[in-house]
Amino acid sequence: MTTTEATPNPFQSARILLKELQEKFTVFGEFLPLAIGIDKQLIAQSPDVSRKALRTALGIHTNSLRYLKGMEKATVRFNLDGSNADEVTDVHRAHATTTLKERFKKNAEQRKAQRQVEETQRKAEAAQKQVAEAELQRAEKLSQLAEKFSRKN
Repeated sequence: MTTTEATPNPFQSARILLKELQEKFTVFGEFLPLAIGIDKQLIAQSPDVSRKALRTALGIHTNSLRYLKGMEKATVRFNLDGSNADEVTDVHRAHATTTLKERFKKNAEQRKAQRQVEETQRKAEAAQKQVAEAELQRAEKLSQLAEKFSRKN
């Protein structure tokens, strides 16, 4: 596990720690519901691990889409060794469902806003193209008129 060595970015060190946890422990690798107090189990196994990096890594893991989707349907939580811990409560399942719905709603709103921005840009480009075409036609007509009147003189 990652020790308390100085790293440039705490979030990056938490990501590295999480990757190590996912490789070392099946419960992390398979995104199974974690036992409440799993942080104490991890610290007991690796007392040199940075508690801040561990908290951040656990936050990243438990807020991931895969973990929340698993929590929505789960009935049992698991210890580090894969053994059953306590039950997943209805409150925790409901929290996972709510979090997922909010995340999906937020993503849908962001996609909608992005589509609106793109549509506005397309309309602006089309308007610019029309203006450019009108200017070109105007210049062409002026050129034709100038040529017509210059021939008569």
